[in-house]
Amino acid sequence: MKPELILVVLIIIGLLGRSPIIATAASLLLVLKLTQLERLFPAVERRGLEFGLLLLTISVLVPFASGKITLKDILAVFSSPPGMLALISGAVATYMNGKGLDLLRLDPQIIIGLVIGSIIGIVFLRGIPVGPLMAAGITALLLHLFYYFWP
Repeated sequence: MKPELILVVLIIIGLLGRSPIIATAASLLLVLKLTQLERLFPAVERRGLEFGLLLLTISVLVPFASGKITLKDILAVFSSPPGMLALISGAVATYMNGKGLDLLRLDPQIIIGLVIGSIIGIVFLRGIPVGPLMAAGITALLLHLFYYFWP
């Protein structure tokens, strides 16, 4: 199947599944493809995740910059059960992201399953694709458990 047709199918899936992120991403890639700007694909592939994570991190840090989060709010994190759980969760999530990156380095083909799984999650489960690294980290954990119980 031609890449252009796959992108059109993804646009249709995005529209039918009410996922503007998938539809927009596939549309932008189709425009790059049709305007002979495919030479940008390696740069987008190499730096796109970093750029997306940068924008995500900026959006999360805006409350700090705008003053909506104060020192009192920060200190409260260390003295409440939800705050402590959030700290632990953040640490575990970043650890799992690292394991996901290791898995992607060892088995780059796994990205195919992660991408298709992300599309399914976006379209059918109304999820938000915030990170292939987290998906890879969860995959690494599940693989570890699988090989532990079924060597």
